[in-house]
Amino acid sequence: MPPVRSSAEHLPQRRADSGLPGPPPELPRQRRGVTPQMRGRYPDYDVLSEAQHWDSVTRELVLDRVRKVPPIRFFDDAEAAALRAFCDVVTAQDSEPRIPVLEMVDAKFHAGKLDGFRYEDLPEDPQTWRAVAASLDRTAERAGHSSFAEAPVEERRAIVARFARGELDWEIPVQRAWTVVMRAVLSAFYSHPWAWNEIGFGGPAYPRGYARLGAGQREQWEAPPEFSRDPVGDVRERGLE
Repeated sequence: MPPVRSSAEHLPQRRADSGLPGPPPELPRQRRGVTPQMRGRYPDYDVLSEAQHWDSVTRELVLDRVRKVPPIRFFDDAEAAALRAFCDVVTAQDSEPRIPVLEMVDAKFHAGKLDGFRYEDLPEDPQTWRAVAASLDRTAERAGHSSFAEAPVEERRAIVARFARGELDWEIPVQRAWTVVMRAVLSAFYSHPWAWNEIGFGGPAYPRGYARLGAGQREQWEAPPEFSRDPVGDVRERGLE
């Protein structure tokens, strides 16, 4: 199996003060493996170091998510700009390295893959995403900006917050559109091994399997967390909801 570059040293350093509502400053910097923005509760954990224990089909599927980021082929340039900015806001990815959420969603739609269901008052998911992109741009333009992607970050966050609360007057049902896009965003984000490093997920269990299934138990290859602050409470305390 070809080696996978999973060390942190070759990646851009996160700015010490980006002016954005990023992770708490005490959150450790990733020392091994990759996480979004190179911060995480498990700084010495790299799920890809366990890839030799996975079956070959699963291993290649997971490694391709890192090695082969697909190009944008479904969305046009304007849609991609708006949607990439949206994905960065909702996943709190304000600096590199980023999980390529939009590219993964785009690849799914380019391949014609759907989830097999939709809301009766919304078009199919790909068209809903396109409608969201256009609506984000129109909302930003009404606020005096050339596009959603070009709006200041605080304005983008405010628009997304109103989107999440269903407060925007769009031509599509806003609250249902939110659930459609977030379902795809979360599915893409948490299917990526960099997200697994961030949350300490042990990765595929076949054929080795898991043996320690009790609360608080870890397999010998899993790392203990080095940061215990509750993320929900932290977000509330810092007014980031």
